[in-house]
Amino acid sequence: MTTTVIRNADLVIAWDAAEQQHTYLTDAEVAYSDGKITFVGRGYDGPADEVLDGKGMMVMPGLVNIHCHPSSEPMNKGLIDEIGSPGLYNSSLYEYMPIFRTDAEAVPSCVRVALSELLLSGVTTVADLSMSHPGWLDLLAESGMRVCIAPMFRSARWFTKNGHVVEYEWDEQAGEKSMGEAFSLIERAEQHPSGRLFGMVVPAQIDTCSETLLRDSFAESRMRGLSWQIHAAQSVVEFHEITRRSGLTPIGWLDSMGLLSERSIIGHGIFLDDHPSTRWHTENDLDRLADTGTTVAHCPTVFARRGIAMKSFGRYRKRGVNMGVGTDTYPHNMLDELRLVSYLARTQSGDPRSLSSTDLFDAATIGGAKALNREDIGRLAPGCRADFVMVDVTHPQMRPSRDPMRSLIYAAGDRAIRSVHVDGQMLVKDGKVLTMDYEGAAAHLDEAQKRIVARAPQQDWAHRPVDKISPPTFRWA
Repeated sequence: MTTTVIRNADLVIAWDAAEQQHTYLTDAEVAYSDGKITFVGRGYDGPADEVLDGKGMMVMPGLVNIHCHPSSEPMNKGLIDEIGSPGLYNSSLYEYMPIFRTDAEAVPSCVRVALSELLLSGVTTVADLSMSHPGWLDLLAESGMRVCIAPMFRSARWFTKNGHVVEYEWDEQAGEKSMGEAFSLIERAEQHPSGRLFGMVVPAQIDTCSETLLRDSFAESRMRGLSWQIHAAQSVVEFHEITRRSGLTPIGWLDSMGLLSERSIIGHGIFLDDHPSTRWHTENDLDRLADTGTTVAHCPTVFARRGIAMKSFGRYRKRGVNMGVGTDTYPHNMLDELRLVSYLARTQSGDPRSLSSTDLFDAATIGGAKALNREDIGRLAPGCRADFVMVDVTHPQMRPSRDPMRSLIYAAGDRAIRSVHVDGQMLVKDGKVLTMDYEGAAAHLDEAQKRIVARAPQQDWAHRPVDKISPPTFRWA
């Protein structure tokens, strides 16, 4: 058994178990063996079969992304950056995203592009919310990342025939069948020889799942000890649809069925009963989330593109809601996402003190780990997995260096990341992903997008050319 030691690190973001918080530890060392951390501190005098030089480096825990769609989102770059349906409260979910759906040939390249970008931004654990696709497990294992496989299933599909009314085509039997297949896939993931895959139960969206599917999936997740995630409170359309069906808000309806819990994750959770766009006759959705221990997966970029924002991250945290962060869309850059979380939270609250860098980093590490029911990731402490990132604190954008984490989030971003490790294995070195062909996948995706664009008018209810749906920045001459 080989022991590796990082010596003379300028800084380690270590876990203080007594205070239950991250702390800056200067002139420190980290030792790990067999994929697990064995020592974090100063004065290490144990075995050292391999030594990594930590001089000029900050060693921090790998980031935990709890909401991501790697098999589809990279395809949308340049297509849906600036579009949303005016008749559907500016959401792009119902009218535009379905017409740019990734085909089977492009899916592997989508996944490789997304996971490469996540690695380059310091993510070591990601929840992959995708529809099942061939070779999924081996593709995820190829990345070297720790992946929570989250096969989505549903009872209905949504569509629009006119751009202002959403309709649903129901097949509850198909939904139950798909759920069974999802559990089988999770079982296979947990037995995968990589040892880095684990599962989560994901009924896709609150408005596309029957009450039976929601209840049954939740009960099964509890029996198996798995986290349970659902897209909910993610659009004004959905809010009105659920209040029409149930007389309750989306959060209220989930709570009435007993589906909010410490194992539950709400994907997005923006449109609560007191959001300005969805004012309701109650004001207790936030209390419901906090009191049940439910996590909210916050992914601001995809909504900010359409003028939509949570009200607000700091308010949720102050009430006691466990917050995690996801990328949901391109670019799959967790540090960029954290920066946007901060800026939107402050502008939406009108208070620059509404959240801190501590809140941001906690959400991206221990908040995400808690949501995934993992105590061995998101922190650097003996017994935890050796999932860590080495940041160059001598990088010009990391200086002045009074507070390195703020410099990383607000200035340097992924440019200062030198290496990324999962189970002690180096996956990124000097800005290069070692496990996947990022450049090759991106080139393949560029060609694949041309196919998607060519057939998009046939998928569109109005058969519009793509340049009318999504006009280019400048006229092509």
